[in-house]
Amino acid sequence: MASGRISPNLALNQLVAERKARGEQIVHLGFGEARLPVHPALIDRLVTSAGRNAYGPVAGDAAVREAAAGYFTRRRMPTGPDQVIVAPGSKPLLMALNMVVPGDVLLPRPSWNSYAPQAHLAGKTAISVPIPDECGGVPEPEALREAIDAARVLDHDPRILVMTLPDNPTGTIASPALVRELCAIAEEEDLLIVSDEIYRDIVHDPYHPVLSPAEVVPKRTVVTTGLSKSLAVGGWRIGLARFPSGAWGRRIQAGVTSFASEVWSALATPMQDVAAYALSEPPEIRAHLADCARLHGAMARAMHEIVVGAGASCRQPTGGFYIYPDFEPVRERLTRRGVTDSASLTQHLLDSYGIAVLGGHHLGDSEKALRVKIATGILYGDTAKEQRQALRAADPLRLPHIVDLLTRIEESFTKLCA
Repeated sequence: MASGRISPNLALNQLVAERKARGEQIVHLGFGEARLPVHPALIDRLVTSAGRNAYGPVAGDAAVREAAAGYFTRRRMPTGPDQVIVAPGSKPLLMALNMVVPGDVLLPRPSWNSYAPQAHLAGKTAISVPIPDECGGVPEPEALREAIDAARVLDHDPRILVMTLPDNPTGTIASPALVRELCAIAEEEDLLIVSDEIYRDIVHDPYHPVLSPAEVVPKRTVVTTGLSKSLAVGGWRIGLARFPSGAWGRRIQAGVTSFASEVWSALATPMQDVAAYALSEPPEIRAHLADCARLHGAMARAMHEIVVGAGASCRQPTGGFYIYPDFEPVRERLTRRGVTDSASLTQHLLDSYGIAVLGGHHLGDSEKALRVKIATGILYGDTAKEQRQALRAADPLRLPHIVDLLTRIEESFTKLCA
């Protein structure tokens, strides 16, 4: 990781803010934020707890860990409070795991843009493995075996396998059969699985099967998650991790707790109260999560139709608020516009059409590919009123402000690929 480099998604978000401040009309499709109003009950809980200004326990107080244990248990991962740590976001927990667990890291390609830099900061090699044709978030199994063998020939030491369920950037979910196959490889190769499940509660179809590797190989899986995406409180920075029971899990958890004590001390006490309430999943929060997932799914599907209609190929989104189109089918047309790779594609979209997306080269993908990540979570409206309308609408795609926005996006991609 180059010295002084800002994470590319955060750098793009800052660039868009600067250009908007200059009066430019930018459609921001490059940042993974759920731009929705905070549920009033969460605000009430935060206000009520604002006076709690003392340091809390490093791993979290009893109430939040009990609530987190219940959250995981309801998702078929029986969990005790002593297996949980809460933190200011899942990102520092992922970094802590890199610092504590020895060995190099196996990543799906493409994957979230912070996995590889975090590995590098911890002195590890990030080993990138292609994803299956049908989904993202996990490596293709045979390619994973080959990558492990090749890495060992080069004296690397692959010990950690990262899986993202559902996936950022493809917006897809690996099938249970595929998860089981990868868990079998982890068993054979003695790998620790880090399962990033921060989009777990944004599965578009509530009946779509989701299998966590913690259900298959619980003694070798750490699960990370948070409230940033599902409850649209990214700026509140609430994350948590579930560690395996048994000696190995306890050693990892002890190391992460020690790291936390020296780096962030504890999750802010008012945020622990918010998390305890949210993770207990009272009826109003369950209903809100369902509404959010429905809205994210509708917008992601609409964006998928736009890019496919323009000529790109793209996996059908099933979770989260992303799609990952490939404009290879229209490469010849794009070449005539000076677009030859993902960097020039993102620049052309921004400069010519005011569309901001994140290039696949920032996600471990080939620089020569014409693939980009499109995030849809910011498209629900510029005001809280518009966002609430989108959240409550039976068909949010019929709302005038969303119709206008999607029309502009569709016209832009149609012109790009014409």
